[in-house]
Amino acid sequence: MTQGLIRLQHSGQSHFVTFSCYRRQAWLNSPAVCELFLETLERTRQHFSLRIYGYVVMPEHIHLLLGEPGCGKLADAIHFLKLSSAKQRHSISEEHIESGHFWQKRYYDRNIRSYSDFREKLRYIHRNPVKRGLCEKPEDRPWGSWPSAPLRGRQNY
Repeated sequence: MTQGLIRLQHSGQSHFVTFSCYRRQAWLNSPAVCELFLETLERTRQHFSLRIYGYVVMPEHIHLLLGEPGCGKLADAIHFLKLSSAKQRHSISEEHIESGHFWQKRYYDRNIRSYSDFREKLRYIHRNPVKRGLCEKPEDRPWGSWPSAPLRGRQNY
C-alpha cells in the first residue's frame, strides 16, 4: 500500500478519475482499441452499478467522471476496468508491449464536492481533446461522452 495516499470512497460523492497508459505511451490511438475500451467501460458500469457522467479516451490516458459503485469499491471497479481492457486490447492488437504492462499501476482520483466542481471537471473532460488539437469541437471526438457525439450502439450514460 502506498503511504500517504488517502482515497475517500463511500462518501456519496462523484469522482474525477484519470489513469494513463504505461509510461504515457499512446496505445489508445486506434479506433478499434478505443471502441474496445468503451465496451469494457460499459461492462464495468453494469458489473459495478456505476454511474458514468462523462468520459474521454485520449491517445495515452483516460478521464472519467463517475458516481460511486452500487456494489463494491471504486478501486475494485477501476482495477476491473484496467485489467479487462488490457486483456481485451492484447487480443486485437499485434503490437507487442515489451514491459508487459498496458496501464500505469496507479490512478488519480479526486472527490467532487460541489456542483460547480462537477461542471468544471465535466467541461475539462470534454475540452481536453480540443486543447490537445485532436479535434476542433468536443462533439467531434468519437471516443468521448459529449452529448451530441454519436453513440454507435453504446448506451447513453
